[in-house]
Amino acid sequence: MGRKRWAALAALVLVLFLGAVVVPLPSLVLLRFRPPGTTAFIKARQRRLRDEGKSDVIDRRPVPLSAVSPALVRAVLAAEDGRFYDHHGIDWEAVEEARTHNRAQEGKRRPRLHGASTITQQLAKNLYLSPRRTFLRKGREAAIAVAMELILPKEKILEHYLSAVEFGDNVYGCEAAERRYFKVSARSLTPAQAAWLAAMLPGPSFYRSRPALHQRRADRIATRVAKETGFGSPLEDDPDDTPAGSDTPPGPATLKASEAPETPAAPATTSTPGSRESPETAPPR
Repeated sequence: MGRKRWAALAALVLVLFLGAVVVPLPSLVLLRFRPPGTTAFIKARQRRLRDEGKSDVIDRRPVPLSAVSPALVRAVLAAEDGRFYDHHGIDWEAVEEARTHNRAQEGKRRPRLHGASTITQQLAKNLYLSPRRTFLRKGREAAIAVAMELILPKEKILEHYLSAVEFGDNVYGCEAAERRYFKVSARSLTPAQAAWLAAMLPGPSFYRSRPALHQRRADRIATRVAKETGFGSPLEDDPDDTPAGSDTPPGPATLKASEAPETPAAPATTSTPGSRESPETAPPR
């Protein structure tokens, strides 16, 4: 066999390897036509529940993007990926901003690290990967995100993300979250409720166990949305985010009595698989 044929065969093997192992191309193509039946993160949660002798029932109700409140779409973009429609899977500007910030945090006793994962990267991680933070996982996450952007339209990526992301203990996707917390469908959220839900991301148990921090984050998201300008990098918590005093006026995302969630805050002992949750540091993206 000639050298060119060996090179062609090697290239074919590499493509097949990338398509089957590194980037799940057949699965990505199917996402154009239907939502995923489950996710890697949901499977991990179910295994942990079974190991603890608990029910592994998960509440997840995939819906098309047309059935989601535009207020929630704007709030999630403001919180997690303000340049979603401008990047191609990786927001290099956010990466550089996070790198600069994290370098400045080196040597501090309690560093506040920033992440730069886009919604596409978060979806890739949730669908196919482990929550462990390793260079190999981040590399696969980036490769899958870029492939996902080539295969799927932006609206389909956003649709799958909103129907797969965690919104609390055993609650995945916006439809399940809205019915759990507000007893309404995904298309019926008010702007304040939308900001309240988006403020849980990317670590619902962290924020739900810290109501004051959760509400301040919701207020900042609502303010971003109200400005109706480019949202920029993911919203990070302020270093001075502390419980507000009783004399603090209601923020723009303060829920009216008729809008308030019907379930209590999550206990501080719960955590998302793989997230590094502590009283001082929000879970990284």
